[in-house]
Amino acid sequence: MKNFALIGASGYIAPRHMKAIKETRNNLVAAFDPYDGIGIIDSNFPEAYFFTEYELFESFVERCQRSEEQKIEYISIASPNYLHYSHIRAALQNASHAICEKPLVLDPKEIDELLAIEGRSGKKVYTVLQLRLHDSIVALKKKIADELKQNPNKIYEIDLTYITSRGRWYFASWKGDEAKSGGIASNIGVHFFDMLSWIFGEVKESFVHVKQADINAGFMRLKNANVRWFLSVNYEHVPNELKAAGQRTYRSIKINDEEIEFSEGFTDLHTKSYQDILDGGGFGLEDARGSINIVSEIRELTPLGLRGEYHPFCIKVT
Repeated sequence: MKNFALIGASGYIAPRHMKAIKETRNNLVAAFDPYDGIGIIDSNFPEAYFFTEYELFESFVERCQRSEEQKIEYISIASPNYLHYSHIRAALQNASHAICEKPLVLDPKEIDELLAIEGRSGKKVYTVLQLRLHDSIVALKKKIADELKQNPNKIYEIDLTYITSRGRWYFASWKGDEAKSGGIASNIGVHFFDMLSWIFGEVKESFVHVKQADINAGFMRLKNANVRWFLSVNYEHVPNELKAAGQRTYRSIKINDEEIEFSEGFTDLHTKSYQDILDGGGFGLEDARGSINIVSEIRELTPLGLRGEYHPFCIKVT
């Protein structure tokens, strides 16, 4: 049984980290969050110490590290995106491995800085790239790899559409502040960009067609794929037939006009990620570099409007 601590215990994704720690038969020793309404911890680790002041949390961790029995071996990080770098750095400096939510960091240069700290500390940084562990995505990667062995120059035509409706609260929170979240592409798209570049190769060129507070859309040319992508948190962009069925989310990947089904199997991916790490696997800093570069570049690009190879949903918003 390993000892864990959790930073960002009240966030949307934190319960999946608690569940993963519990289901891998490990122990959450301490949790931190400025917000104290986290009764969900009672369903998982009621004996865990809880702190609303970071300094007190860090002092507790430092004390634990002096004892082999109480030593915290992993610090899980589910804090707001702009705090990931400082929280990962603090985990390493406190002699713990770090397991961090997406996006790992906002600035690609921070990956290099963390690699240096990682080297000095002897501890590892792991990032949650759970789509790489999704059964349907793993099968897709194998299928594409087999096809590319036969035809290494094959280019696939891909449409990625992800709409996850958010209310007005989203834009009043840190998630609506690009400086803190990295914007729509970083906040909801980074996993998909990681997955596509993992399967189809590195980015050759990238364009943005639409860039608004609630929408990002663009085009990427990968080594073996042309990708038209559309990301939105606006309910109005959900297809009408899904609205009529009461759905508020739309997730679609079409490869050469064939829909790839991967709507199920998401709830256990954090547990799979944790087990992979504990078994000696896991995805590290370099694994995250490609997708962090992609979303960082998207933030800097000027939108082109309806020019070039744009996603068909762009017509709805321009």
